[in-house]
Amino acid sequence: MTPPAAPTDSDNALSERGQRAVFSCLEILRKRSDFIKASHARRQGTTGFHLQARQRGQDEPASGIRIGYTCSKKVGNAVARNRAKRRLREVARKVLPHHGRPGWDYVLVGRRDVTATHNFAQMCTDLESALARVHGA
Repeated sequence: MTPPAAPTDSDNALSERGQRAVFSCLEILRKRSDFIKASHARRQGTTGFHLQARQRGQDEPASGIRIGYTCSKKVGNAVARNRAKRRLREVARKVLPHHGRPGWDYVLVGRRDVTATHNFAQMCTDLESALARVHGA
């Protein structure tokens, strides 16, 4: 019986390209003004995080989904904030390409003592239901 073959560089490149293809439809929000606009739009709270969403205006680029992440010092020290943001990024990477809408901006806001430790599968489910409620309003 022969051992399984080790992954080759081409296998790694393919898996990286596949990940990039899914994640490439998400653009990261970087400007403070975009975060402020989202904070004044539709909101939906969940157990693990808070979702803010807004449809972009006529003067803004309408293609693609844009996402932002924020965790204030209330979430905890730098280690806790970074862990919470990593989890929020992964939840968004898994859910938004399938349930988000192009032309919308989303901001995921971490919650104190919960985002970094909440059940990951539940967070994914919470994001799906929060998106459905935001788009249904």
